[in-house]
Amino acid sequence: MPELVFFSGTMDCGKSTLALQIEHNRSARGLQGMIFSRDDRAGEGKLSSRLGLVTDAVEVGDGQDLYSHLVDHLSQGGRADYVIADEAQFLAPEQIDQLARVVDDLGLDVYAFGITTDFRSKLFPGSQRLVELADRVEVLQVEALCWCGARATHNARTIGGVMVVEGAQVVVGDVTHSVDEVGYEVLCRRHHRRRMTAASAHAAALSPDVLPVTSA
Repeated sequence: MPELVFFSGTMDCGKSTLALQIEHNRSARGLQGMIFSRDDRAGEGKLSSRLGLVTDAVEVGDGQDLYSHLVDHLSQGGRADYVIADEAQFLAPEQIDQLARVVDDLGLDVYAFGITTDFRSKLFPGSQRLVELADRVEVLQVEALCWCGARATHNARTIGGVMVVEGAQVVVGDVTHSVDEVGYEVLCRRHHRRRMTAASAHAAALSPDVLPVTSA
C-alpha cells in the first residue's frame, strides 16, 4: 500500500542526505520520482545535502497545488513513481493535504522530510499537519549533537552567536555561517532553555572568577 511517510529530526541530522539516498536507490532501479523542495540552502529548485550532494527539484511556491502539479505532469505523458518533498516544514497545511491526496488518489508513495519545530520550539504548520496525516512518522536515528555532547533536540536561531527567540518563523540560514549572519545551531533542551549556544558557553568559560580569592 502506498504511504505518506514523514521523516523528521533537528537540523544537521541527515534528512536531505536520506532524501537523496532514497532518490538514488529508486532511480537505480529504473523508477522516476517527482522531487519538491522549498527554500533549500543551495538555492531555488534544488535538493541538497551538507555532504555536498545536490539534485534538481521543483521549487514549491505559495499557493501551489502539488496534487494538480502531479496530475498535469502525468496527463502530459510524464512519469512519477514516487514523490519526495524536502523542507516540508515550509509547506502550507493545505499542501500537506494535497500530498496525502497524491497517496490516496494516485497511489504513489510520498516521502516528506522536515524539521518538526522552529527556533522557538513551536511546531511548523506544515510539520504539524504531517504529524496529523502521515501513515508513519520516522525520527531519524542519526543524532545531531549539542555543543555539550548531549543529543540535540532543539533548533536555535543565532545572530553573532547569540540565540534569539523573536522574529519571523521562516528565515533561511544554515548551521554553517559567518559570525554576523543569521544562523542556526542545534542544542539539547537544557541549553536551549538557558539560551546557551556554543559561542556563549565559550565566552562564559573565558570570564574571570566572580568571587575574588584572597590569601589568609
